[in-house]
Amino acid sequence: MLDVGTKVNDFSLLDSEGNIHTLSEHLGKKVVVYFYPKDSTPGCTTQACSFRDNYHEINRLNVVLYGISPDDSNSHIKFSEKYNLPFTLLSDPDHKVSKYFGAYGKKSLYGKIFDGMIRSTFIIDETGKIEKVWKKAYAKTNADAVVKYLNTVK
Repeated sequence: MLDVGTKVNDFSLLDSEGNIHTLSEHLGKKVVVYFYPKDSTPGCTTQACSFRDNYHEINRLNVVLYGISPDDSNSHIKFSEKYNLPFTLLSDPDHKVSKYFGAYGKKSLYGKIFDGMIRSTFIIDETGKIEKVWKKAYAKTNADAVVKYLNTVK
Protein backbone atom coordinates (compact mmCIF):
# COMPACT_ATOMS: atom_id res chain seq x y z
CA MET A 1 0.00 0.00 0.00
CA LEU A 2 1.29 3.46 -0.83
CA ASP A 3 2.69 5.27 2.20
CA VAL A 4 2.74 8.87 3.35
CA GLY A 5 5.23 10.92 1.34
CA THR A 6 4.95 8.83 -1.83
CA LYS A 7 4.59 10.84 -5.04
CA VAL A 8 1.52 9.37 -6.73
CA ASN A 9 1.80 8.40 -10.38
CA ASP A 10 -0.80 10.16 -12.46
CA PHE A 11 -3.86 8.10 -13.31
CA SER A 12 -7.04 8.49 -15.32
CA LEU A 13 -10.37 6.73 -14.76
CA LEU A 14 -13.87 7.10 -16.19
CA ASP A 15 -16.86 8.35 -14.25
CA SER A 16 -20.42 7.11 -14.74
CA GLU A 17 -21.00 9.43 -17.71
CA GLY A 18 -17.85 8.41 -19.58
CA ASN A 19 -15.85 11.49 -18.60
CA ILE A 20 -12.16 10.99 -17.91
CA HIS A 21 -10.85 12.19 -14.54
CA THR A 22 -7.09 12.56 -14.18
CA LEU A 23 -5.30 13.10 -10.88
CA SER A 24 -2.93 15.72 -12.33
CA GLU A 25 -5.84 18.00 -13.23
CA HIS A 26 -6.19 18.66 -9.49
CA LEU A 27 -2.61 19.71 -8.70
CA GLY A 28 -2.87 22.62 -6.30
CA LYS A 29 -5.78 21.01 -4.41
CA LYS A 30 -6.00 18.19 -1.92
CA VAL A 31 -7.70 15.06 -3.27
CA VAL A 32 -9.40 12.40 -1.16
CA VAL A 33 -9.56 9.02 -2.87
CA TYR A 34 -11.49 6.28 -1.15
CA PHE A 35 -11.54 2.73 -2.46
CA TYR A 36 -14.58 0.57 -1.74
CA PRO A 37 -15.62 -2.93 -2.82
CA LYS A 38 -19.09 -2.66 -4.38
CA ASP A 39 -21.94 -0.25 -5.01
CA SER A 40 -25.13 -0.70 -2.99
CA THR A 41 -23.73 -3.17 -0.46
CA PRO A 42 -24.40 -2.34 3.21
CA GLY A 43 -20.91 -1.18 4.22
CA CYS A 44 -20.25 0.68 0.99
CA THR A 45 -23.62 2.42 1.19
CA THR A 46 -22.91 3.45 4.79
CA GLN A 47 -19.53 4.84 3.79
CA ALA A 48 -20.82 6.67 0.69
CA CYS A 49 -23.73 8.21 2.59
CA SER A 50 -21.35 9.36 5.31
CA PHE A 51 -19.18 11.06 2.68
CA ARG A 52 -22.39 12.54 1.21
CA ASP A 53 -23.40 13.89 4.61
CA ASN A 54 -19.93 15.42 5.09
CA TYR A 55 -19.55 16.62 1.51
CA HIS A 56 -20.47 20.23 2.27
CA GLU A 57 -17.48 20.44 4.64
CA ILE A 58 -15.12 18.69 2.21
CA ASN A 59 -16.25 21.05 -0.55
CA ARG A 60 -15.91 24.09 1.75
CA LEU A 61 -12.29 23.10 2.33
CA ASN A 62 -11.78 23.06 -1.47
CA VAL A 63 -10.94 19.34 -1.49
CA VAL A 64 -11.76 16.98 -4.38
CA LEU A 65 -13.46 13.69 -3.40
CA TYR A 66 -13.46 10.51 -5.49
CA GLY A 67 -14.89 7.11 -4.67
CA ILE A 68 -13.31 4.26 -6.66
CA SER A 69 -14.63 0.72 -7.12
CA PRO A 70 -14.53 -1.92 -9.86
CA ASP A 71 -18.22 -1.30 -10.65
CA ASP A 72 -19.27 -0.13 -14.11
CA SER A 73 -20.93 3.16 -15.03
CA ASN A 74 -24.49 1.79 -14.88
CA SER A 75 -23.94 0.58 -11.33
CA HIS A 76 -22.41 3.93 -10.33
CA ILE A 77 -25.33 5.85 -11.86
CA LYS A 78 -27.90 3.80 -9.92
CA PHE A 79 -25.90 4.05 -6.70
CA SER A 80 -25.37 7.81 -7.01
CA GLU A 81 -28.99 8.51 -7.89
CA LYS A 82 -30.47 6.26 -5.21
CA TYR A 83 -28.41 7.87 -2.43
CA ASN A 84 -28.03 11.40 -3.87
CA LEU A 85 -24.24 11.24 -3.87
CA PRO A 86 -22.84 14.69 -4.78
CA PHE A 87 -19.30 13.49 -5.53
CA THR A 88 -17.80 11.53 -8.43
CA LEU A 89 -17.53 7.75 -8.49
CA LEU A 90 -14.83 6.32 -10.74
CA SER A 91 -14.66 2.86 -12.32
CA ASP A 92 -11.54 0.72 -11.99
CA PRO A 93 -12.75 -2.55 -13.59
CA ASP A 94 -9.27 -3.97 -14.23
CA HIS A 95 -8.07 -2.96 -10.73
CA LYS A 96 -5.06 -1.18 -12.23
CA VAL A 97 -5.33 1.94 -10.05
CA SER A 98 -6.47 0.10 -6.92
CA LYS A 99 -3.56 -2.37 -7.25
CA TYR A 100 -1.12 0.51 -7.68
CA PHE A 101 -2.39 2.11 -4.44
CA GLY A 102 -2.38 -1.28 -2.71
CA ALA A 103 -6.15 -1.15 -2.29
CA TYR A 104 -6.72 -4.42 -4.15
CA GLY A 105 -5.25 -7.69 -2.99
CA LYS A 106 -5.56 -10.55 -0.52
CA LYS A 107 -8.25 -10.20 2.10
CA SER A 108 -10.08 -12.49 4.45
CA LEU A 109 -13.79 -12.84 5.13
CA TYR A 110 -15.28 -15.54 7.34
CA GLY A 111 -12.01 -17.45 7.20
CA LYS A 112 -11.78 -17.46 3.40
CA ILE A 113 -8.87 -15.69 1.69
CA PHE A 114 -9.54 -14.10 -1.68
CA ASP A 115 -8.52 -11.16 -3.86
CA GLY A 116 -10.69 -8.10 -3.53
CA MET A 117 -10.93 -4.39 -2.91
CA ILE A 118 -9.48 -3.33 0.44
CA ARG A 119 -11.52 -0.48 1.91
CA SER A 120 -8.90 2.24 2.22
CA THR A 121 -8.64 6.00 1.92
CA PHE A 122 -5.85 8.31 0.81
CA ILE A 123 -5.42 12.05 1.01
CA ILE A 124 -3.18 13.36 -1.74
CA ASP A 125 -1.68 16.79 -1.11
CA GLU A 126 -1.51 19.76 -3.46
CA THR A 127 1.77 18.52 -4.99
CA GLY A 128 0.55 14.98 -5.67
CA LYS A 129 2.10 13.25 -2.65
CA ILE A 130 0.30 10.98 -0.20
CA GLU A 131 -0.42 13.05 2.90
CA LYS A 132 -2.54 10.64 4.95
CA VAL A 133 -3.57 6.98 4.64
CA TRP A 134 -6.29 4.92 6.25
CA LYS A 135 -5.06 1.43 5.31
CA LYS A 136 -8.13 -0.17 6.79
CA ALA A 137 -10.93 2.37 6.59
CA TYR A 138 -14.09 1.72 8.57
CA ALA A 139 -17.31 2.35 6.67
CA LYS A 140 -19.11 4.04 9.57
CA THR A 141 -16.33 6.38 10.68
CA ASN A 142 -14.12 6.98 7.64
CA ALA A 143 -15.74 10.18 6.36
CA ASP A 144 -15.80 11.75 9.83
CA ALA A 145 -12.11 10.87 10.31
CA VAL A 146 -11.25 12.42 6.94
CA VAL A 147 -13.10 15.65 7.71
CA LYS A 148 -11.58 15.85 11.17
CA TYR A 149 -8.09 15.41 9.68
CA LEU A 150 -8.72 17.98 6.92
CA ASN A 151 -9.89 20.52 9.48
CA THR A 152 -6.74 20.07 11.56
CA VAL A 153 -4.38 20.70 8.62
CA LYS A 154 -6.21 23.53 6.83
